[in-house]
Amino acid sequence: MTTVAPVRRTAILALHGGGIEIGTSELCLGIAGYSPSDPDGAPILPTVHDYWMFEGLLKADNKDLHVTSKNCDDHVALSTAASHLNVLSLHGCQFDQLKLPTSTFPPTGDREVAVVGGRNKAFRTALVNELNAAGFVAIDSLAPQWAPLLTEFNGDHTANPCNKTMLGMGAQLELTTELRKGLFGDPSSRGGRAASWNENGKFVLFRDACRRAIATVEAGQPLL
Repeated sequence: MTTVAPVRRTAILALHGGGIEIGTSELCLGIAGYSPSDPDGAPILPTVHDYWMFEGLLKADNKDLHVTSKNCDDHVALSTAASHLNVLSLHGCQFDQLKLPTSTFPPTGDREVAVVGGRNKAFRTALVNELNAAGFVAIDSLAPQWAPLLTEFNGDHTANPCNKTMLGMGAQLELTTELRKGLFGDPSSRGGRAASWNENGKFVLFRDACRRAIATVEAGQPLL
């Protein structure tokens, strides 16, 4: 008897999960098609993606476990990227780190921002379009108006795992702390996030926008 399994073209990565950049583990599981409250359970969505996470599980000082993406040498993470056409890598940042122009992003304004990066332009465009349509603020870090300001957040380094795919390009999301916290009813702990990801609806909106972007990109890729 021969079993035919679908080819999974896209993998989701969270290089700084757990307590390092909160919310990225839960998003990784959700976008991949699994429940953040039951990561060992069966998929909760009909289409699933492969995923890989590195999680900081210390009681304190998880930031000490942070490794810059271009310096990631985990062989599983790199082999996961290398065996897929696409990677979506999830990261967290602080709004003030972005140094966005106050004329567009006033300090007292909306600090929930998704910075889209990576070397796959079509993927970036799909993510920006879908996230904006879902009501989130998303900007393309490599667009002319943002590129000079976001060089540290654009995910375009060739050694970045999101770009170590079969195509040599992928996508990355840098999500501000306010955005990540806003996806959960209780963002204060891993247990709180696991219990409240489906509480206010924003997590599902964000998850599904990313999944639609992935579907758009995959639809334009012929079978190899």
